[in-house]
Amino acid sequence: MDKDVTEREQRLRQDYHQQTARIHWHELQTYYAGGSVIRVVSGLNLVEVAVQLGLDNTTRFQGWIESGDVAAVSDEQALIWYESNTELWAVVAAPWVLVQQPDDTPLIE
Repeated sequence: MDKDVTEREQRLRQDYHQQTARIHWHELQTYYAGGSVIRVVSGLNLVEVAVQLGLDNTTRFQGWIESGDVAAVSDEQALIWYESNTELWAVVAAPWVLVQQPDDTPLIE
C-alpha cells in the first residue's frame, strides 16, 4: 500500500473518530431534506465507512450498497426516527452525514 494513502487513511480515521457523536434525529432534518443522510447498519464500523468514503473506495462502497449495509434513509425509517426523535450515532463525511442507530432501535428496510 502506498505510504501517502496509509497516512491519509490514518489521518481520516483519527479525524472521523473525533467528529463522531450522538445526535437526535430532529437535529438532522435539514440534512435529510437535502438528501444527504446515509444509513449505515449497526454491524458496520461507522468510522470505517466514513474513512472509505473519504478515500473514494468505490469498490467497497458498491459492495455495501448492494448488500443494503449502506443506503439512503427511507421515508418510512425517517418517520419512525422522527416520531421518537431517535438518538443516532453520526459522523459528517462531506457532503454526507452518515448515521447509525443503536442496536435496540427498530429499523425499517
